[in-house]
Amino acid sequence: MLWFVGLGISGLEGASVNAIQVLKKADMTFFENFTSPIGKSELSKIKKLVKGKMTISPRWMVEDGKAILALAKKKNVVLLAYGDPYVATTHLELRTRAENNKIKTKTIHGASAITSLIGECGLHHYKVGRPVTIMREILSLNTVYYTIYENMVKGSHSLLILEFDKSSSFFMEPKDALSNLLETENGQKRNVIDQSTFAIVASRIGAKNQKIISGKISTLLKTDFGKPPHTIIIPGRLHFTESDAIKTFSKCLDEPFDNSSKIQKISDQMLAKYIPKARQALEEVVKMFKNDSSLGPVIENAQLYIDDAEKFQKDGQEELAVLSIGYAEGLMDALRLSRGVDPWTQSL
Repeated sequence: MLWFVGLGISGLEGASVNAIQVLKKADMTFFENFTSPIGKSELSKIKKLVKGKMTISPRWMVEDGKAILALAKKKNVVLLAYGDPYVATTHLELRTRAENNKIKTKTIHGASAITSLIGECGLHHYKVGRPVTIMREILSLNTVYYTIYENMVKGSHSLLILEFDKSSSFFMEPKDALSNLLETENGQKRNVIDQSTFAIVASRIGAKNQKIISGKISTLLKTDFGKPPHTIIIPGRLHFTESDAIKTFSKCLDEPFDNSSKIQKISDQMLAKYIPKARQALEEVVKMFKNDSSLGPVIENAQLYIDDAEKFQKDGQEELAVLSIGYAEGLMDALRLSRGVDPWTQSL
């Protein structure tokens, strides 16, 4: 038997009666410590509670899983984790392997900091978009950046988990994460993140000294958030009840701001640039070939494609709008190649 047991976000103080009973009866407990830091005092309490053997399991042991699965075939084994056991994909994979090897599994769920902090910050759970982890390598921020962008387009909130490395006792600082996002914006230039972006920093959720601070990035960069772990939330479209809750539940340094209100889809950014440019190029084409009746159908079709692009964009069909403007440009490029002129240069 292999049990997957979550302690929740408050350690043994918040553990369920079922979880405590299972730990007392287990022959072997593997306590993984790579998804969340474990304090020495808390670890001591857990060791006293567990009646069977217990080992602290590093990431490689759970990812490999062979020792855990081999023992679970014969003994009553527990994989213990802070929060909920299935927030970590490694645990899900291990359970799949156990079931495929005819090893019976059972689960005791616990509250996760990832889900708990949403309510603690006063946000609505159904409005949270895809979460993403911010790593220390600056190049990895491109994925984070576009995840925030995609969430904002939908009006969703972005949950940013900061890197934690148990082996080197490394916790990414919120200030570093926010600074790296601003640096990424300088390279991407999609107007997703700037100094005025409203953000929330949740620290030590579930602990007695938990702290939630919110404000503009420019303000948060000057703020001390205390000891880790920390998580950042970039809100999307805020309901008025969320705004009220943020001001009540957090130390709110600036008025909550709807970040989604300033976001523009990449397709709209493209169309804002290419539709006027195409119209100017078409005007040059008309001037160049106004006396050539054979080119009338080509010019007319280019005009219709530009009109269609504007109509599609107005109707919210951005993909069709981009295709239409592409067709218009294609027709004018054909004229350029066949007649040796370049209306695009004239329209710049």
